[in-house]
This record gives sequence, C-alpha cells and structure tokens, in this order.
Amino acid sequence: MASISLGKPRRPGKKQSTLTPFSSRQAAKEPMTGPSGSTRGSTEERILSTAASLFAQFGYNGVSTREIASAAEVNEVTIYRHYPRKRDLYVAVLGAELQRVQLRGELLTRLAEAQNGRTALACTFELISTTLQQQPQLLRLLQYSALELSDDLDPLLRRHLGELVEVVTRYLEPWIQRGELRCSNAKTLVLTLIAIVLSRGPLRRVFLGDAENLNSLFETYSEFCLA
Repeated sequence: MASISLGKPRRPGKKQSTLTPFSSRQAAKEPMTGPSGSTRGSTEERILSTAASLFAQFGYNGVSTREIASAAEVNEVTIYRHYPRKRDLYVAVLGAELQRVQLRGELLTRLAEAQNGRTALACTFELISTTLQQQPQLLRLLQYSALELSDDLDPLLRRHLGELVEVVTRYLEPWIQRGELRCSNAKTLVLTLIAIVLSRGPLRRVFLGDAENLNSLFETYSEFCLA
C-alpha cells in the first residue's frame, strides 16, 4: 500500500509503554546516563509515548507531569530535564504525532482521476478522513488543542498539515473553476472537510447519540457544495 509521508517518520525501535494506573502515583527512580547514552534515548521515547497516550485520553489540563512520570516509570525530574515546561512536552508529543501523517497513494490517485466534481468531492473527503482517522490519538490531541491551548500552536499545525491542505486544494480548484462545485475557495472547502472529521465525534455524540457515522455528516454538507 503506497503512501506519501508529510513529515519525518518516527525513529525505529520505539517501545510502547504499559501505563501504570493513576491510583499508583509513585514515580520510579531511573539511572542517569550521559547525553549520548542509549538509556537516555529510550527514556525520552518512553516519556513521549506515555505522554501522548495520557494527553489523548485526558487532555492537556487533565493530566499532570507527575502522573506522566509515574506511568512512564521515570522520575518527574527526568521529564523536566528533557522538557522544561509541561507545554514543551505537549508540543513535542503533538509534533511527533503530526510527523506520522501520511497520504495514501491510491486515494490520491483516485482523486486525481475523478471524472466530475461530485466524485472529486467524495474522493477528497475519503482521503482526508482516512488520513486523519488512521491516527485516532492524533485526532483527540487536535481536539484538545483547539479547546485548551492558545493559537501559538498554529505554526506547528500549519507546518505539518499544510502540505495535506495544499495538495488536496490543487485537485479541487479545477472543479470549482468549471462550476461543478459551489464554492469560491478550494482551501476553505478542504478546511471545512477537515473540521467535519475533527468534530464529528463530539457533535454526533451530544446531539444524535452516535459518534460513528461520519459519512452522513459529509453527505449532508456535500449537498450544499454540488452545483
């Protein structure tokens, strides 16, 4: 299955940590090594992996560095040695997850070969939803970022998601120019489709009691876009 990477791949050999329940909050001591030691590398990766899982479950404000340290089985001081502020850790986690975003080649080809605006719009949504939903943890991090953190994260998001937006925009512009899509700005259309994917869970759960049916949201919106 071909894919197009939008960022640097995560370093190989990354270990998944087993999370310690929050009822056990005693941080375990770990040996200190020099900057070039292998223990340092694996420790930082374990901190990032654990923090990503906890931030995705509970949000930025819902988890403390002490809880992250306990779950990662490191001393809290070790976290601050790598990341002076909790926010620095969150930015590192978000950046690492964004680097893993990839466009699936066959979906991009399907979009490029679309024969009409309706098909192009459907292929665009399939590409966006598949790309983002293959990383559920990233979806939750993005949702929490929008709710809990200020707009100084915008450059990070633009750097990693900008290529996705620009690539898809170029494929939609011809259909807008031909009048088959009722929209004046292709980039705005792409951003709206991304917003549907990001918000579908909370909105459907609150108002419809169903967080899974993403296509119905798209089908409703697409009626407004098709000429």
